[in-house]
Amino acid sequence: MTSYATRLQAAEAAVTVLSADKDVTDWSTRYFGPWWNAADVKSESVCLGPLVIAVVDEDAYGVTSLAVTRSPHTSTTYAKAQTLVACDDASGVISAVSPGELLGYRSEPASGKLTVYGCDTETVATATARLAREVVRGVLLRAGWSVLHASAVVRDGRVALTFGKKGAGKTTTAVALAARHGWRLLANDRVFVRPNDRDAVDVLAWPSAAAIGLGLLDALGWFETVRERLHGGETLHPTQDPRVTQALLAGSRTPLWENGKELKVQIFPDQFGRWFSVPLATGGEAAALLFPHVLAGGVPAEKGAARGLDESDFMNGATEDRYPDIFDLTRVDGGGSEESRREVAHRLAALPHHTMVLGHDVTANADFLAKLLDLQTF
Repeated sequence: MTSYATRLQAAEAAVTVLSADKDVTDWSTRYFGPWWNAADVKSESVCLGPLVIAVVDEDAYGVTSLAVTRSPHTSTTYAKAQTLVACDDASGVISAVSPGELLGYRSEPASGKLTVYGCDTETVATATARLAREVVRGVLLRAGWSVLHASAVVRDGRVALTFGKKGAGKTTTAVALAARHGWRLLANDRVFVRPNDRDAVDVLAWPSAAAIGLGLLDALGWFETVRERLHGGETLHPTQDPRVTQALLAGSRTPLWENGKELKVQIFPDQFGRWFSVPLATGGEAAALLFPHVLAGGVPAEKGAARGLDESDFMNGATEDRYPDIFDLTRVDGGGSEESRREVAHRLAALPHHTMVLGHDVTANADFLAKLLDLQTF
């Protein structure tokens, strides 16, 4: 049987995605793209290193599901789905099944091999990409990286990091600079960081779909592009709420809300370049910290005292519970070691900090931010 393989590489971490279904490996290639140097490789060359195998086969899923449910198991929530987990202490194999998603798993931590079984190609592809990212995250965290809750853009290898809670303006800041001033997009919501030997902090991409509200999409001038692409048969990330898709197709730019949470457009990483001509970056060195606050009718300006970082700006075990380490992939705190986070915070504290107000005019925001960063000889 013909197999296809995609190799992902980020700093010293690497993982190969292997499947008989090319749509699965293609999914990983487009999802990780240049952020993690995704590249097709010959399947026969795959022999060592972490490996995620994807199997789209109802019978294989059924066998895995039956084996888990017939064994002593526990129940947890993984990726928002009820998941039953069975551990074989003798072999070290961890098996699991998510009945609602028709997904089965077999993790062999000793060999670094993890297999995903499912009945639907898109579901298997999504789960496979998620787990490949978890494998890479485990390697990076054990190598001293930690995870910051920040967006990031890069110019000439120097990174501007933007912090804040949901709605503060992390995405607005990043995409404004990328869309209007040619900065390279490194991350929408979180990044890997690690102290380097230059008394500075290296920054590495965390690949994920980017969530952009309908209002911001329109302000960027991207709304019609997305609408035309959808009418042409292309799709956005499957985590997007169907109501957002319906609004895009209907040409409705009015933001959608549910229980105080905005429903947003979910953009694949590769679509930034193909649809909007926004280049992606693989990494850089931290050079400035931004703390925006977006206000309707606001005029871009520096305002307020610059704050420092605290534990809430890092991802950690308490904030990474969406993907508990049930497959023994990470084996450390999901946000990195306390020592690494402390040293990163110490080094970032020495960089320029800017607290600011931004408005809804993307061009005005971008011009202000670009000038602000240029003034510090960025």
